[in-house]
Amino acid sequence: MLLLVAYFQKITSIHTQKHLTQLINKMKKQTNIPTLRFPKFKGEWEKKTLGEVTSKIGDGLHGTPIYSSNTGFYFINGNNLINGVICINENTKEVDYDIFKGNDKSLNDNTILMSINGTIGNLAKYIGEKVTLGTSIAYFNFKENNNFYYFLLQTDKVQNYFIAELTGSTIKNLSLKTLREAELNLPTLPEQQKIASFLSLVDKKITQLNQKKKLLQAYKKGLMQKLFSQELRFKDENGNEFEEWEIKTLGEVAEKKSSNIAANKIENNFGDYIIYGASGVLKKVDFYMEEADYISIVKDGAGVGRLFYCLGKSSVLGTMEIIKPKTGINTYFIYCLLNNIDFVKYVTGSTIPHIYFKNYSNEICGIPCLAEQNKIANFLSILDEKINHCSKEIAINETFKKGLLQQLFC
Repeated sequence: MLLLVAYFQKITSIHTQKHLTQLINKMKKQTNIPTLRFPKFKGEWEKKTLGEVTSKIGDGLHGTPIYSSNTGFYFINGNNLINGVICINENTKEVDYDIFKGNDKSLNDNTILMSINGTIGNLAKYIGEKVTLGTSIAYFNFKENNNFYYFLLQTDKVQNYFIAELTGSTIKNLSLKTLREAELNLPTLPEQQKIASFLSLVDKKITQLNQKKKLLQAYKKGLMQKLFSQELRFKDENGNEFEEWEIKTLGEVAEKKSSNIAANKIENNFGDYIIYGASGVLKKVDFYMEEADYISIVKDGAGVGRLFYCLGKSSVLGTMEIIKPKTGINTYFIYCLLNNIDFVKYVTGSTIPHIYFKNYSNEICGIPCLAEQNKIANFLSILDEKINHCSKEIAINETFKKGLLQQLFC
């Protein structure tokens, strides 16, 4: 093919070359062959609709359910579908057996659930949970093993189709008709199994990393509670007890500083210095406010009370406050101390939530000597490094998976 194109490029006019290139590109687009493929598999993939590969597509309970307690039968919506599983938490309501049985959708081992109202495209495999579905969830009972379809439904092509077909002005939703008519490109069953098996290994790795991160976070939380309640104490270099902690207010050991930087004022500013926003690192600009490390806290809007340990030579947006330790106080110790404070009780405002330093600065804290602060800070920073390393590995594997989803499917 390449030799043929080269030959035509030599003997035809520029106009004809352009036409030929467009024709070849069009042919490539029409070919149902993925970019990345396992050895021994050849030929184009077959087009089918979701309706053709499922025995049933439906949604959940219409109308208001009657809730009960301690039944073990849960009423779930799209927000309960997280990372491929049905997540039940303390806010998940229960229904009685009659509601559960009366709305049994004959879910089976090949069922996949998907959110179709409000939040679109969350997926979970059904593995026998005792649940009643709300109308914000659709279910697909696949004729074949659902593993391949679980990954296929995650691809940008399928997800973008769903988004393009949304209806409703206030709350967006997908109709069952749209779901049934969704077109899929499908390989033979052996190739489906090969793809699903490979991607399942990637998912397993991501799951293991997430579990490791959660265990480290739980371990750190437990240690912090013991350290700041003084149930667990460090000793000095000679093995002796440190002096007793002093009882002080947060305002006695730390001070706040405001920022007046607006996000829309730095849109065209680029440089080498980090600026933090409510979700973390926002971008890099050509200036910085703070020379040394400090703590920032979201003071307004979504994420109010969220804390960040910020590296020196950086800045924060005006929706955040800078918290800096006073003389004789370890910065990372104050960061850990702040993480042990429940800021919810200091939040004010119903429409736009706020917290004010003048309020939470009155929090009573136990403060050890600087030497013990340093030991606590060093120990907890090592745990934080391990947690951050897990987060980076998760991000790398999720990016790898996303790339595979785009190349293994067509």
